[in-house]
Amino acid sequence: MAQEPEQLYKPIIGITLGDFNGIGPEVIFKTLNDSRITKLCTPVIYASIKVIQRWKKLLDLEDFHYQGIKSIDEVNLKKINVVQVWEDDYAVEPGKVTDIAGKCAYLSLKAATEDLQNNKLDGIVTSPINKKNIQNEEFKYAGHTEFFADKFGKNSESLMFLVAEKLKVAVVTGHIPISKVASTITKDLIVSKAKLILNSLKKDFGLGKPKVAILGLNPHAGDNGIIGTEDDEIVSAAIEELKNGGNLVFGPYPADGFFGNGSYDKFDAVLAMYHDQGLIPFKTLSMETGVNYTAGLSVVRTSPDHGTAYDIAGKNKADETSFREALFTNIQILKYKKGLLVVHGL
Repeated sequence: MAQEPEQLYKPIIGITLGDFNGIGPEVIFKTLNDSRITKLCTPVIYASIKVIQRWKKLLDLEDFHYQGIKSIDEVNLKKINVVQVWEDDYAVEPGKVTDIAGKCAYLSLKAATEDLQNNKLDGIVTSPINKKNIQNEEFKYAGHTEFFADKFGKNSESLMFLVAEKLKVAVVTGHIPISKVASTITKDLIVSKAKLILNSLKKDFGLGKPKVAILGLNPHAGDNGIIGTEDDEIVSAAIEELKNGGNLVFGPYPADGFFGNGSYDKFDAVLAMYHDQGLIPFKTLSMETGVNYTAGLSVVRTSPDHGTAYDIAGKNKADETSFREALFTNIQILKYKKGLLVVHGL
């Protein structure tokens, strides 16, 4: 059978609502309220019609059109679809943290995930949640990354990968307390995460010979053992093993100088040791266009790199750029995985 032309491929992308008292609905509407979107994909929002209608009125977006459906089986491939996940009439209270909003955020996520598991969706874009009010008997995770790793990566490791056009950053340790970082990091874990980055850069982003920088754990990368021995004994050993495997990895680099002097421009991606070491510079440099991608899974899941932003929710001030990039990145990765885009640098 002939391969499907890249320009004809139009994936079905599930979109979770997130906390409907945050900016999730606003950035969804602003992204999808463009006729070109339905030429690139078929968006399916998991929510309720009443919540959608209330947000349309709140944002004065009466020209936002969609088709309400009861299940994914009724999807209209030419339109924006809204799956009716819950029937109850809940109040929308922008800027407020409520148990109901957390409950509905989970219902949206659960419904979309089930359709993804049943191959009814090609990919999924998740909107921001409140990691506290979404907690329940079924959702006991630190965030979306851990949830999807459990559902779709049980036989393999996953990777929190923050991506933008000029900067891509992953972390060895994710959502764990800083007090546990040093004891969690091992040579094998660094090697494993680095291999996930390299594999993702090749398969998901079309880079034939990716070049990756690895940051040190301690200030000044340990300063030759004066400020901790982990960088000499663990990080450097991991880098040596990776190099012996023919990989283009370099480091360990002191994080402050590495970002301060622009060294990241010389690499395709950066592996940081812990969450804030990587995400603070990433969000400083790429906040508006950054995307959170969970690499290493059997599915494609992306999200904007910001949170619920309760302080501006309902005020029509939210910037949809990151959410739009999350949608476009999802589509692009799906195309690379299907072999519809050319790999560079081979």
